[in-house]
Amino acid sequence: MAGTSVGEALARGGLALTATSETAHRDAQVLLADRMGRPREWLLSHPESPIPTDNERSFASGLQRLAAGEPLPYVLGWWEFYGRRFTVTRDVLIPRPETELLVEKGLLTEEQIRREVDDMRGRTPERGAKVVARAWLDPEFKRRLLENGTKACEELGLDVPALKLLVVENTPQVHNVVVCTLCSCYPRMLLGIPPDWYKSRAYRSRMVREPRGVLEEFGLIVPSEIQVRVHDSTADMRYLVLPLRPAGTEGWSEERLAAIVNRDSMIGVDVPKT
Repeated sequence: MAGTSVGEALARGGLALTATSETAHRDAQVLLADRMGRPREWLLSHPESPIPTDNERSFASGLQRLAAGEPLPYVLGWWEFYGRRFTVTRDVLIPRPETELLVEKGLLTEEQIRREVDDMRGRTPERGAKVVARAWLDPEFKRRLLENGTKACEELGLDVPALKLLVVENTPQVHNVVVCTLCSCYPRMLLGIPPDWYKSRAYRSRMVREPRGVLEEFGLIVPSEIQVRVHDSTADMRYLVLPLRPAGTEGWSEERLAAIVNRDSMIGVDVPKT
């Protein structure tokens, strides 16, 4: 595959994995992104870029392992579990959102996992609503939030562990919506456990192809003059939508504003209503 471009490699890789994976093209994207040390979004926006020789060889080797039926997490050497990235080898279970117990040879215990799951279940969309309401009221906080979502949330005592949080602002010209085409990556620390529809294959595949149609199914009609931007989350990067503040809320307190911000509006499939 010497001299292969990113686009050519992804096309060949997806074809090579079709017989063994229902998500062949996404698997190829994740593998190449890992081998090149680039975000998946970069690959899709730079299809003409050449792949360094060492990366080509590593990608080709990984494809062979995947085509032979080896799980993607074993080939990558890592996987995500409840918003955190864990090292994965053949000696351990593959972390999954539905896994009750992750055994990482002394790295994690059952009690640690139980506490982590209990903590996750205690997180609700009210956390994210607090962030949105503060941004609506405090222009300087909003500026910091858009520059570095992780640090801005820490100002409010909200920990965003080992993740990059990108906050995307809705404007009169742009409406943002969040998806994870690979699995169910989601800002759980601010919104809690993702809804089943967010994890469904239909939402993950259709939102990137026909976002306006999917939004209409949620009851949200975006006028044609407004651009719809779809943001694809990754294992180490999450998105949060900062909705437009509704008209008529001037003079409202932070608590009152937070009460009209729901989970779906911070994903982008709804908007706050008074």
